[in-house]
Amino acid sequence: MDSSIQKALKKAKIKHWVTITSISIAVCVVLLFAFNRFGNYLSAQNTMKLHDTLFLKNSISQPNVNIDSQVTANSSMFGGNIITNRSKNVDGYLVPWSTLTSSYSWFGASIDNNELTPGFHSSGNTYYEYDKQTKQKVATFYHPAIKEYYDGVQNQLEDVVQLENQVAEVAISFKKPLTMKQVRENIPENLNIAWLYMTSDITDEISGPSGAPVYGYADTELSKESFDMFIEDLKKYDERGSMEEIQKYIKENENKPFNEVTILGVMLTGRTENFNELIGEKFIRGASVGVTTPIVPYIQPTK
Repeated sequence: MDSSIQKALKKAKIKHWVTITSISIAVCVVLLFAFNRFGNYLSAQNTMKLHDTLFLKNSISQPNVNIDSQVTANSSMFGGNIITNRSKNVDGYLVPWSTLTSSYSWFGASIDNNELTPGFHSSGNTYYEYDKQTKQKVATFYHPAIKEYYDGVQNQLEDVVQLENQVAEVAISFKKPLTMKQVRENIPENLNIAWLYMTSDITDEISGPSGAPVYGYADTELSKESFDMFIEDLKKYDERGSMEEIQKYIKENENKPFNEVTILGVMLTGRTENFNELIGEKFIRGASVGVTTPIVPYIQPTK
């Protein structure tokens, strides 16, 4: 074969491979770009969803817990974390509460349920739940339909009033559900209503705390607008309709006249001596102390 023909074939072969290589590189670049955009899109979608879910869950199931900040950390195209810094407002005193580290990825999101679930401690004849990071005692609500609890139904009002120069939060559970009007009439004005306990699952609490969440919301005014918003939040939280207690509550209360809406209990905050007015009140089934903190001269309690 003529040498010139050989050179032409060799040159054409090289050109062919260069063309293929160039196309392959271009395709890889385009695919990597599309892969990166698609990955970032999935991560962004799940980030926003997780942010919203964390705020919603805190609103309806974390008594007297405030989210101080919520930021994205360790973010990449594959996923990352959301750090939720929380506190409790006890009559104007901000007390640290556990920080949540939730995660998200292309495939969904995961809430830090380990820190949301209180720990359980026993010492002699004393049993109580506590926040795992701060070690602060968690106040317990008692459902009127649950007859027996592992340590009995506690009434710690006489204990809390013995604390001098302190503020406290106390979960007050009613013997029977009370209307908004009855709550206004029965709760002293020198105490803050920090959170309303509306419903929870009826579970077995004899062998130990079940960890079942309580559902309610913050509303110092006890207004219809806040209650309507609570119903809408429950619908958003259980969009799939898979949580039996939530769906039952929505069905029974969504169209109920507001003056017939009832409350199972309230989280109250205030100076410890102000709880003295509730001692001996017949509408109270149980009173469980949560966070307490000393009063200092440079921070004025709310009440």
